[in-house]
Amino acid sequence: MVRSIKNPKKAKRKNKGSKKGEGSSSVPSLPTKVWQPGVDKLEEGEELQCDPSAYNSLHAFHVGWPCLSFDIVRDSLGLVRSEFPHTAYFVAGTQAEKASWNSIGIFKLSNISGKKRELVPTTKSTGDDSDMDGDGSDSDEDSENEEDGGSGTPILQMRKVAHEGCVNRIRAMMQNPHICASWADTGHVQVWDFSSHLNALAESETDANQGSSPAINQAPLVKFGGHKDEGYAIDWSPVVPGKLVTGDCKNCIYLWEPTSDATWKVDTNPFIGHTASVEDLQWSPTEVHVFASCSVDGNIAIWDTRLGRSPAASFKAHNADVNVLSWNRLASCMLASGSDDGTFSIRDLRLLKDGDSVVAHFEYHKHPITSIEWSPHEASTLAVSSSDNQLTIWDLSLEKDEEEEAEFRAQTKEQVNAPEDLPPQLLFVHQGQKDLKELHWHSQIPGMIISTAADGFNVLMPSNIQNVLPSGNA
Repeated sequence: MVRSIKNPKKAKRKNKGSKKGEGSSSVPSLPTKVWQPGVDKLEEGEELQCDPSAYNSLHAFHVGWPCLSFDIVRDSLGLVRSEFPHTAYFVAGTQAEKASWNSIGIFKLSNISGKKRELVPTTKSTGDDSDMDGDGSDSDEDSENEEDGGSGTPILQMRKVAHEGCVNRIRAMMQNPHICASWADTGHVQVWDFSSHLNALAESETDANQGSSPAINQAPLVKFGGHKDEGYAIDWSPVVPGKLVTGDCKNCIYLWEPTSDATWKVDTNPFIGHTASVEDLQWSPTEVHVFASCSVDGNIAIWDTRLGRSPAASFKAHNADVNVLSWNRLASCMLASGSDDGTFSIRDLRLLKDGDSVVAHFEYHKHPITSIEWSPHEASTLAVSSSDNQLTIWDLSLEKDEEEEAEFRAQTKEQVNAPEDLPPQLLFVHQGQKDLKELHWHSQIPGMIISTAADGFNVLMPSNIQNVLPSGNA
């Protein structure tokens, strides 16, 4: 399992000053080459340069101590937002050098600028739009729909709440986003009400506040110490507000039932079915009583809370620790899992009874998978992060097209030649962060991903990801 950041040190801004040889315009520039992850190696003196044209938006920031986990907080700014500049709210927990220095940050990131692209409908128009496929139409349309939105750097405002111990994982409730649950390395699970902080940030002016003010002491709504060890697995139900499951490194899973908006009853009789640490939990997006778990024992278990404390189904999922899970909320039969051996798999749960439910298996990453999440706007798309410092985006609906590849090679005159074994489902590779830990899609801003690593956060919107209007959206 790969989770904690070893010997974390306070993040420092990269020196953006001049470097040796800067300003020597007489030195001819070398031709730009496309980096092939896992294939190309950096020679001495070479360094990777980001291609801004690959992104509609790309920003980086840090908050002091590294954050192992964060969550995007749903807001009231609009369900489907496409206009720059954007604003996002999220919560994150620190991994500080001393336990007493830790905190939970409540953040508002505003003035997120980028290139404007129109949202596309999920179904193609049946009108007379044959001219859209004509030569040059794509580039013309792109130039019209890629106007700059906003300018300058994003403005980060934050408030901090003191937290005892490092934050292993933090999650905000979807239905009541001001309610958040945190897993501490002290072995405690705590539930917090951050409504006052979120309201203050929403009403505040956009003056940058990098969090120089000390963390305030706030009592949690609940502090549960029934787990016998620390843990990382935690998930709020997307179906029942306030329903929560938490799993620990001693194989135990506990069910939390809300008794009011601010109180919970935790069943002290745990769910036990794994033989090693429970690494992640995911509620079914449609079933009230069903959730999934994954473990260091290599297994995934499906649980029904009505059927006692043993799993309804359990199966070998990977040949190593299963670190993370994601249950597709747009196609509820699909479950994705990522392993310590760098592989990730997609399962169709309808095929469990037949014995082999794997519909896709990828061995692209060579280091542990640290996060995996389905897109909230496109059922076939998911994002994956790995300890190889890559964040990859995949579209399972894509297939290899020999004619299209041949045409592409002819247009580029072989200057760009992808590896033969590169999966056709691989849409995008994002690099530049060190020790990637967690990623989340923004459910209200199509195409936006936020990721956290040992050296801070990235906000990215790849230019080749269509910003799809959710079906049924007015």
